[in-house]
Amino acid sequence: MNSQADTTSQAVDTKAYRSGTAARTKNRVVRNLIGLSFISPWLIGFLFFTIGPMVASLYLSFTDYDLLSEAQWVGLDNYVTMFTQDPRFWTALKVTFFFVFVSVPLKLGFALFIAMLFNGKHRGVGIYRTVYYIPSIIGGSVAVAVMWKQLFGLEGAVNGILSLLHIRGTNWIADPQTAIWTLILLVVWQFGSPMLIFLAGLKQIPAELYEAAEVDGAGKWQRFAQITIPMLTPVIFFNLVMQMIGGFMTFTQSFLVTSGGPLDSTLFYAVYLYENAFAHFEMGYASAMAWILLIIVAVFTALIFKSSSFWVHYESEEGNR
Repeated sequence: MNSQADTTSQAVDTKAYRSGTAARTKNRVVRNLIGLSFISPWLIGFLFFTIGPMVASLYLSFTDYDLLSEAQWVGLDNYVTMFTQDPRFWTALKVTFFFVFVSVPLKLGFALFIAMLFNGKHRGVGIYRTVYYIPSIIGGSVAVAVMWKQLFGLEGAVNGILSLLHIRGTNWIADPQTAIWTLILLVVWQFGSPMLIFLAGLKQIPAELYEAAEVDGAGKWQRFAQITIPMLTPVIFFNLVMQMIGGFMTFTQSFLVTSGGPLDSTLFYAVYLYENAFAHFEMGYASAMAWILLIIVAVFTALIFKSSSFWVHYESEEGNR
């Protein structure tokens, strides 16, 4: 009798366990479906407006396509032409590399400098932060590019100020030696976003570290080099990656201010890609250029991530050691 009762009880428990497992599985599926329904607008947009165009551009990079006729498969011809028969491709690459390697450090350095000035309880500091952030909001607009073109033109305000100092100016955007520097200055002027990120990072540094260093006799530069910079390295790392990616994709400034000139001295990669796609209707060639740019950005991003283990300081990791 006891054996039969135990068997019956075990069967009931097994049935209940299976029933409970099925209910939990059903609830999990329902929750997942509800979650997917909430993010479905983003998923649809990501699939149709990001993944879809990327796959299409990858296919088109192996074709001869002019937007008007059917794409013709040409294999690796676009890539071979790009690397062996197109000197403007190398010019655009050279100009873009120079622009990125000069503008990004200058922009981050200036943003950090201003952030340190604003990292304190000063009267009206909130207003100044807002004012200094405004160029980043409007910096990519057509109006600012047109204004910059007027400022650095032959009859612009910059030459007007120089004339008051009895200094002879030049047409800054028409001179191959100075045109690229006007665009670098324009980008550095838009330092508001990294400035705010640096400011947030500075506020996370414990004041006790500075107080202890000051008691030990450390000067301002020692505190900056031994406390501020190491504690800010995660923020520097983030800003460096984001600004580097943005630098390689810079388009508006060159296209509107200098149109890639003079003598291709400001021919950014994105501008040359645009010319091939929408001026010459070489969509297949432009797609190949886009994928080369993606590879370049991915390589530099990977190098920065790889090097981060040597110079980025994380307080949690230091505590675990």
